[in-house]
Amino acid sequence: MKKLQILLHICTLCITVLAPKFAGGGEADRQIAVTIDDLPADAAFSMTATTITEINTNLLKGLRDEKIPAVGFVNEKKVYHWGEVDQRIKALAMWVDSGFELGNHGFSHLSLNNAGLKAWEDDVIHGENVIGLLLGEHNMKPRYFRHPYLATGRDLQTRREAEAFLTGRNYRIAPVTVDPWDWMFGPVYADAKKRGDAALQQEVLNSYLLHADAVLAYDEQLSRETLGYEPKQILLLHDNQLNADHLKELAAVIRKRGYKFIALADALSDPAYSMPDTFVGEEGSGWLDHWAITLGKPPKGYPAFPAAIMERYNKLPNPLDY
Repeated sequence: MKKLQILLHICTLCITVLAPKFAGGGEADRQIAVTIDDLPADAAFSMTATTITEINTNLLKGLRDEKIPAVGFVNEKKVYHWGEVDQRIKALAMWVDSGFELGNHGFSHLSLNNAGLKAWEDDVIHGENVIGLLLGEHNMKPRYFRHPYLATGRDLQTRREAEAFLTGRNYRIAPVTVDPWDWMFGPVYADAKKRGDAALQQEVLNSYLLHADAVLAYDEQLSRETLGYEPKQILLLHDNQLNADHLKELAAVIRKRGYKFIALADALSDPAYSMPDTFVGEEGSGWLDHWAITLGKPPKGYPAFPAAIMERYNKLPNPLDY
């Protein structure tokens, strides 16, 4: 009987140690890098430099308080606003001065899928002037590029030529594996805040956090089904009022799922980002989709976007102005 108890105890230990720790509750040793697009602000064209500065001040405070390394991806066209150029550049300088890195997101957020390759290349080059100067003050150079709209090319030849161009300019592409669509929540939240509707702000926040959690769960499962494991994930966020106000709450959702925040360079060391990738399409997509489609296993079952938020977004006269 004693021998049987010892054997059962050993079996229990083996199961505990060897079982994959993927099911929620913070058990998994998960890692995620944070990237933030559309600096100096998602809706910079309709904002004053003062508002842009406030949003970035709060966003950077949130990143520092939560001890989150991050790379901010810049559209330099948003800097050139009459009478505000210096102040908008200072908003970008705050990132580098605070120990964060800036990447190139194209001068005008031009989609490779909608523009000729040469026009797109010119947009990339034009988009590295300001960030090159700001990074240079800290003995750094631009080294990351994020595709606008995640559009990597309508055909494989264009994609490969674009990749060769970026490599020639010493850029590493910054993929995305987790995208909670904060760009759609953001304008609805900003509109509610502008109108002083605190109840709607809370409703949007709650919906955002629930959707982010659902997207993380989906991408974790898709990772296991596609790769056989969960890689170091890369999260896509945007420089907007919603994230500036509530990064702490989003970080709590992510940490509850067992994630540790890491630098983008660390995430890119994962072998998944060196996998064969032949994805092309009319629309941009995340890299988990790239890999699944390349392997002949098209993904399905992506979490539905909250209908109430989409309805409010579609009713905004100019959503990109928020």
